[in-house]
Amino acid sequence: KVDYDVCSNYGNWLYSAGLGNDPRDNRKFNMIKQGLDYDGNGDYVRLWVPELQGIKGADIHTPWALSSAALSQAGVTLGETYPRPVVTAPEWSRHIHQRPEGSPHPRGRRGPAQAAAQHKDRGIDFYFSRKKDA
Repeated sequence: KVDYDVCSNYGNWLYSAGLGNDPRDNRKFNMIKQGLDYDGNGDYVRLWVPELQGIKGADIHTPWALSSAALSQAGVTLGETYPRPVVTAPEWSRHIHQRPEGSPHPRGRRGPAQAAAQHKDRGIDFYFSRKKDA
């Protein structure tokens, strides 16, 4: 079944493009995080983007971040069989090469050092805004 709610879809496309109405200060839609949260293994992407069929697991959400060897093994050539990204938002960087909870990491198990490192760049302002409503 394909979801087709014109108003909802239009609003979601605008929001993902940074044009949405969000009262929270400096809030941005993070497509990489959404992909990892709701399509951790990449099955939905594989269904609709057959060019990326050969990419395994969560790496499908960031094919431009893969090594040339991994892309070659998957049969993907950026700029030819799949486009290069037009924009890569800085907010995406902390989610690249991240695995959803419970998913195996292709380079072995993640230890505590790697798990803690994914949040090191957040800082206190990520959790608490200094700007208070008057």
